[in-house]
Amino acid sequence: MRLLAAYGALLVGLTLGALALHVPGDPNVGSVALKNAFVGVVAVAVAAYFASVWLVLHRKLPNRAIVLVLAVAVALRLPVLLAPPFLSSDVYRYVWDGRVQAAGYNPYRYIPSDPALAGLRDASISPMINRADYAPTIYPPAAQVIFAAIGRVSQTVFAMKAAMVGFELLAVLCLLRLLAIARLPSKRILIYAWNPLTVWSFAGNGHVDAAVIGLLAAALLLRILQRDALAGVIFGAAVLVKFLPAVVAPAMWRARAGWRFAAAALAVMVALYACYAGAGWRILGFLPGYGTEEGLSSGTGVWLLAGLALLVELPRAAAPVYFAAVAIALAALGAWIAFRRRPAPGSAEDVVAVCSGAAILMACLSAAIAPHYAWYFAWLALPSVIRPFRGVLWLSATPVLLDIDPLNERFIWASLVYLPAIALALADLRLAHPRAAAVVPPAIEGNA
Repeated sequence: MRLLAAYGALLVGLTLGALALHVPGDPNVGSVALKNAFVGVVAVAVAAYFASVWLVLHRKLPNRAIVLVLAVAVALRLPVLLAPPFLSSDVYRYVWDGRVQAAGYNPYRYIPSDPALAGLRDASISPMINRADYAPTIYPPAAQVIFAAIGRVSQTVFAMKAAMVGFELLAVLCLLRLLAIARLPSKRILIYAWNPLTVWSFAGNGHVDAAVIGLLAAALLLRILQRDALAGVIFGAAVLVKFLPAVVAPAMWRARAGWRFAAAALAVMVALYACYAGAGWRILGFLPGYGTEEGLSSGTGVWLLAGLALLVELPRAAAPVYFAAVAIALAALGAWIAFRRRPAPGSAEDVVAVCSGAAILMACLSAAIAPHYAWYFAWLALPSVIRPFRGVLWLSATPVLLDIDPLNERFIWASLVYLPAIALALADLRLAHPRAAAVVPPAIEGNA
């Protein structure tokens, strides 16, 4: 308990230290040196976080440790929540989209610099909006509903960040219930709550991925409680916050009831798109342009292809072939996860099976598209609370390193994140082999 408290105090201290490096008003910490120092301090916090996770998984701790875990989680978030965002300006676009809707406009119809929206501009939000002069919003309808709801209460960055922390709270409550059903210690919520990447991504920069995590956690819990139709509704909303959660669908599947889940998810997605159908084809927003801008269409923004490009000249079809192969591989993996033999619905084993499948699918998708924005990986902390695969845990926190790019390329520096993740994933596979499992206990065991 004392060691856990020491780790918690260290994490809080490192968070405050990293925050102190930021030059007020600077969107990029203050200088290249300060930005590098910031990432270095957060990287040390990640190391302390991993030590805390090991302690929770392998040492017997008193039940009252949950109070410490939750207190530290709050202490980590509060100062970051109260500070202005930096290293990302996405939250300003969220506030803007909410403001546009509060004024009665469809957010997909206009770019922020459009003269029609001149009356909505101000000195605090408008100048900070990224891609304001050429890109319509990229965020899907469920995200827009969230932005609109918050915008009708308060059109401030703090309100948006606070709402995202609220979605984190929803995730924590659902995870605590899932831990109870799985007969696992509640203090394992530390795996999510102390993760530095979640702290900086959501309390710090207010990324909408927090809504994905909260809704996905609720959908997972409802699936375990065999409320399949309601789980489908929530899951459909999660998918239309940021699309990526669609990969989790096979893990949610349940024989016979799976069709109710799928029908409900599809119905809510159609309804959400219908809310903004007045924009016509523009309802896709900046999504088509984003793939080009981020190097996904050409392959230059994909870690594996960027590495191959250092060795040989890639053909123009490299990116389409790569993503087709990824889609086929994920479909095959998803089919295996969906239709393999499952434990009894609602059992402790069912919780672990569902979260294991979700963790594998989420990690494979994240690694395959290899985003260079760290917050894309924060959602991996969610299933890791129940099934802490080492490779997935690594990917859930170490992408803080991606906040800097000292070599100005997409492969060598990023390999510090991906290569250890691959090695740890292979080690997880080895331990999952029946012969190894007879000797080595799985990662979910060994804690009281």
